[in-house]
Amino acid sequence: MRFSILASGSTGNSVYIENDLGAYLVDAGLTAKRVEAQLAKIGRSMKNVNAIFVTHEHSDHIKGVGVLARKHGIPIYANQKTWQAMDGLVGDIALEQRFQFDMETVHAFGSISIESFAVSHDSVDPMFYVFHEGDRKLAIITDTGYVSDRMKGIIKSADSFVFESNHDVGMLQMGRYPWSVKRRILSDVGHVSNEDAAIAMSDVIEQKETQIYLSHLSRDNNMKDLARMSVEQTLQTCGIVAGEFVHLHDTDAEEPTELITV
Repeated sequence: MRFSILASGSTGNSVYIENDLGAYLVDAGLTAKRVEAQLAKIGRSMKNVNAIFVTHEHSDHIKGVGVLARKHGIPIYANQKTWQAMDGLVGDIALEQRFQFDMETVHAFGSISIESFAVSHDSVDPMFYVFHEGDRKLAIITDTGYVSDRMKGIIKSADSFVFESNHDVGMLQMGRYPWSVKRRILSDVGHVSNEDAAIAMSDVIEQKETQIYLSHLSRDNNMKDLARMSVEQTLQTCGIVAGEFVHLHDTDAEEPTELITV
């Protein structure tokens, strides 16, 4: 199993996952044209994609879903409430392309099993996904105000994480956002900070080679170096030394990561 983070952040989010039998997108929060351009940068195209799995209805996660569905005839999966919230936002999608992926369920696609789980965000019914193939595990978790014990139990011991590290609390508090937006980001239905993300990571990392990709970094309230430093320091406080078996990476909002083997 391999993956690439095509985009991550408030301007758009999409993750590409593949194995030898199929390929999938989690979200398509860029224009369809840009999704296709990002795939081309890693030597892939929408012809490789068998399905798109939607996490929630915010524009930075569904912007390209409708056009991609109509242009390429791709099946789209989302839970019932998310479908209802998306209906006026993505245009017409043929009934035969609309599939329901309920919360807290597992579906098999060839040799990959995909598990959905609830997160805490200000959308109607947000959920993210864990991809399993054999004994390998990829967990994707962004857009959550906190990481509950239940979430931790589902993502625990993944070999690769795409993990939200949205903001530095000090930068956010001192920044230009109005207080109503700051309050939303800091709330239980907002986004996790660097420090809170690292504390959650310390509970789900096991003693094995682990790749962590810090994602959904705020352009205004975070910096790559600051996020990595904050996470490293917090993990070290929790007894985990980055670099021994935990390998931290940041993501670029503009450029896709190279294909990563889970």
